[in-house]
Amino acid sequence: MTDTTASAPLPLTLTPGKAAGLRWVGILAITAGILMVITGAVVWGVVTTQLRAEKITVAEDAAFLAGAEVAGPFSALAQADIINVHALKITDNQTYAELGKDDPLRAVVMNASFLRTSLFTSVVSYGVSAFAIGSGLILGLVGWALTALSPKAAPRRASV
Repeated sequence: MTDTTASAPLPLTLTPGKAAGLRWVGILAITAGILMVITGAVVWGVVTTQLRAEKITVAEDAAFLAGAEVAGPFSALAQADIINVHALKITDNQTYAELGKDDPLRAVVMNASFLRTSLFTSVVSYGVSAFAIGSGLILGLVGWALTALSPKAAPRRASV
């Protein structure tokens, strides 16, 4: 004898209180998702505006995006990469830590390191912004699904 009840779907019943709670969780998720998308987009825009204000152009000998305006994650990464190439070229492939303390090139390499760090910070900011936007979209969709699945409260009868 086989048990047929194991394969049958379990009925889902929501009490009015649980349905209302589920609906509120859905609304909260939608609201949080919208806020995450807006915040991520604002941060993306601020970082782009600040990079453009610096009027940086990717060096012509960069591995990619040569000559492009630094105004996004890929152009910032391209410029950071070529700054490192240039710094290593003038020091015969020695890093800041490998140069002697009295080496006059040490200050140049230190400035190159600072510039690269700033550009990498903008790349990370773009990544966090993209993550917030993507997570916000998913959270909003989950919230929409929760509100769509929760039954609406039955209308109250007017008392006579």
